[in-house]
Amino acid sequence: MPVNKAAVAAAFGRAASGYDKHAQFQRESGQQLITMLGDISPSRVLDAGCGTGWFSRYWHQRGAAVTGLDLSVAMLEQASLHSPAIEFLCGDIEALPLPDASVDLAWSNLAIQWCADLRLALSELCRVTRPGGHVAFTTLAAGSLRELHQAWRAVDQRSHGNHFLPRQAIDDACRGWQCQINTVTVRERWADVLSAMRSLKGIGATHLHAGRAPATLTRQQLQALSLAWPQEAGEYLLSYQLIVGVITRE
Repeated sequence: MPVNKAAVAAAFGRAASGYDKHAQFQRESGQQLITMLGDISPSRVLDAGCGTGWFSRYWHQRGAAVTGLDLSVAMLEQASLHSPAIEFLCGDIEALPLPDASVDLAWSNLAIQWCADLRLALSELCRVTRPGGHVAFTTLAAGSLRELHQAWRAVDQRSHGNHFLPRQAIDDACRGWQCQINTVTVRERWADVLSAMRSLKGIGATHLHAGRAPATLTRQQLQALSLAWPQEAGEYLLSYQLIVGVITRE
């Protein structure tokens, strides 16, 4: 899948200053990954796709020397403000600027879905991880944001959200490594459609791989979305198929 990395970086850069206010799902995703990893104490950690450095700080507080890496300079600036003791680099997961076997843990929370080639991204994370270390990742699978897609189909036929790889394709990308993978359905509830959509904008997850036609949401579109968006007990749902994976390097 072709990915415009500059556009991805720009989308997340626009969200950088307010990102942490909207990143509850990202924190929940990371906690799922910590649970799967179990009680480990890595000395050197790469946080690949670190954003504002929430989990860079977590691993630093656990005593690790941490390198945070992100496509977005604006995200890295926010991360550096909160964590001046941590090294932050601007770079691409598919071409990591690190030597082979240089970290004990390559951690990537909700970042590799923005890569063009999942196998290449995981191969790079494995390359920089020493034997006996771990590559820990979360990503999204097909079926994520289904409520968003369903609601927009009532308005027009354009894509208004990204489609993610099916679980089988993710399993295939991990073939050949010692890997544990779980799928977790995470469902958020919002008071209205605008709140659900703003939650995506607030974390920068608005870049569309297929491109986006510039448009302003009209009152009529908002009404149509509100009628078509799946609800439960008067709340608007937004669900994710979260993939949680750990590769143990041999």
